[in-house]
Amino acid sequence: MSNNPPPTTSNERLAAFDVGSNSVRLVVAEALETGSYRILDEERENTRLAAGLSRTGALSDQAIASTIEALKNYIVIADGQGATHRRAIATSAVRDADNGPDFCERVQEELGLAIETISAQEEARLAFLSVSRAFDVTGKQIAVADIGGGSTEIVLASSGMIEKVFTTQLGAVRVTDKCGLAGQLTDRQVRSAAKFVDRQLKKYARKPPFLPSLLFGTGGTFTAMAAMISARKGETDQPMWGYRVKRSEVHHLLSDLASMPLESRRKVPGLNPRRADIIVAGLLIIDRVMKHLAVNVTQVHTRGVRDGLLLDMIQASRGSSASVAERQQAVEQFAERCGVDLRHTRQVARIARKLLNELAEPLEMETRDSELLEAAALLANAGYLISYDKHHKHSYQLILNSELRGFERRELQLLACIARYHRGAHPKKKHKGYGDLAEADQHRVAKLAAILRLAFALDRTHQQQVEDIRCDVKKDLVSIEVAAKENADVDIWAARRKADLFEKVFRKQVVFTTREERVE
Repeated sequence: MSNNPPPTTSNERLAAFDVGSNSVRLVVAEALETGSYRILDEERENTRLAAGLSRTGALSDQAIASTIEALKNYIVIADGQGATHRRAIATSAVRDADNGPDFCERVQEELGLAIETISAQEEARLAFLSVSRAFDVTGKQIAVADIGGGSTEIVLASSGMIEKVFTTQLGAVRVTDKCGLAGQLTDRQVRSAAKFVDRQLKKYARKPPFLPSLLFGTGGTFTAMAAMISARKGETDQPMWGYRVKRSEVHHLLSDLASMPLESRRKVPGLNPRRADIIVAGLLIIDRVMKHLAVNVTQVHTRGVRDGLLLDMIQASRGSSASVAERQQAVEQFAERCGVDLRHTRQVARIARKLLNELAEPLEMETRDSELLEAAALLANAGYLISYDKHHKHSYQLILNSELRGFERRELQLLACIARYHRGAHPKKKHKGYGDLAEADQHRVAKLAAILRLAFALDRTHQQQVEDIRCDVKKDLVSIEVAAKENADVDIWAARRKADLFEKVFRKQVVFTTREERVE
């Protein structure tokens, strides 16, 4: 018996409602002081919201009624368990259906439950959050595939940080409907379906930044696959969490199940009969994703989006109380994990803060943005973790999908955009991420990025020569006086070359001088 004391609970009870394309689920949990939780209750109902969606473009009346009835029961259960915080999310089926918004409005009116239709990117982030908490992924280049009823999200991550998210329409229910895979199939039908999946992967998951060494799989399809293969091997009482499966095993299982009549499939050991009609499509997606990413082994994670949702709820409830010092510590720790040259970026952050403080009043900016600006300075080069080439874009992805303590999702979006534009192209509304921001936030990002470019240039030599900065703003001119320890000619030369975004955003010419060269 372990002598370790049980984890301390926080008396905070959470209810997570997951309206998926194949099933609707409830998890009620109690938050622990460790940042994790213990499950108090779970429920699941197969309502098949995605059934027929590819043909009609809408959720069926029957599926809607079944889902609302399940949610009605779940609310009673959550209330009975004393859940004080609840969050309900909907994924692919509701996201893609023409009547998805009407469904959410009806649930709100009839049940008083607000459903948040999350993006595929957010769905992938939650799945990865679950995997990264369950497995040690530091120092590894991995992929995470989350297969649902209506979509599959693929995450590529390096050293525990998301680099790229691919979103596809390859859900187990959707592919079953599209390719007619519910019953007994011929080899020709399976090959035709495989070509369809390959085309979708080529279209939506093209040009991975790297080939992963291992694929982690979340979702019911992966768990069912592991259970069936385990049963075939006679591995009794084998836990499915962490179970490893080779691609050859996936391929053989797929071939065997495809050749069976549906009734025979329902009797396969390890397979829930309710999943028998969509399992071939699910296995086909796994097989083709492994081929597309050139990975030979997939490791099963029995949790996923719901686990990530609960962890996110716990982080959100605690993140709001994080102090400025704790937020800064989180940023520096993230930068260190990415191998950032902190001596250089701390100097950049100091220069950026000084520039903002000097320019805020005359250029109508907010000094409160200095925290975001300094964080962007520290993290702008995080993308070196992936590669130098286009590292600003890699930085954007890493920051956007990070779990920085104390930062809300909107703040991470702003931070990621500011860091992205520290070099490269100027911000444009057609750019993904920047174009999604409100107009006021777009202006905010452009101004801060313009300052950040100057700050990086003023430590171009990485020698921390600049000691102080003074700015003088006139009608059409901004004079920036630089005081340096020694010769800062190269840093000032670089700043003059990087002034174009600043001049465009603020519509003023920039002139740099040293204290000895000051021009009146």
